Amino acid sequence: MNRQNQSAFDFDRRDYEVPIYEPEVGSLPDLSGKDAEKVNQTGTTTVGITTTDGVVIATDMRASLGGRFVSNKNVQKVEQIHPTGALTLVGSVGGAQSFIRSLRAEVNLYESRRGEPMSISALATLAGNFARGGPFFAINPILGGVDDEGHHVYSIDPAGGVMEDDYTVTGSGLTVAYGTLEREYREGLSNDEAKQVAASAVKAAVERDTGSGNGVFLAEVTDEGVDINGHKDFDEVL
Repeated sequence: MNRQNQSAFDFDRRDYEVPIYEPEVGSLPDLSGKDAEKVNQTGTTTVGITTTDGVVIATDMRASLGGRFVSNKNVQKVEQIHPTGALTLVGSVGGAQSFIRSLRAEVNLYESRRGEPMSISALATLAGNFARGGPFFAINPILGGVDDEGHHVYSIDPAGGVMEDDYTVTGSGLTVAYGTLEREYREGLSNDEAKQVAASAVKAAVERDTGSGNGVFLAEVTDEGVDINGHKDFDEVL
């Protein structure tokens, strides 16, 4: 699965509409209703790493019912929400979809009013405000992006806390993934090197966390845009 966008600095305001960033049909389950919100959880292991080239984000592909039954094996848990920014999905599927739609709309509105893309730090603050004030069902996403100020990875907690770091992990498989990431991460990674490290961390989590599994999605963020690819076989990356 591929998605490539032109440079944020070359964006035509007429082309920068919310539908550009709508998920592809079938990328997420179409779930609705109060009961569905309670049981359809993405479980998840998500990893974000800053690199010399930009940012790499990796996620697994599994959605589960209450953490006990695999309801979907091909969930894309990372989505583009900004010309040079992407966000992971953690928590209930419906809540994550709502969270992404709200952020995309605000990014679009900001650019329409000001004639330039929102900075990644401003987007992280906005995401934290949404997480704290909105009913998004315990979302704990990673935001990664590139702007004039540099390459950024933020983790956003359900209470609205926003923390920037060189790398971070969220989701039910974080303890296992962190062990791998701590061992393999080093400063100065390229995007290609970081994709291997991030995929390795997700693979380790998949081995032990029942809420994570079925492959890996990798998002590569640079100043030229966002490219997202899914891999059912970890050997395609490692």
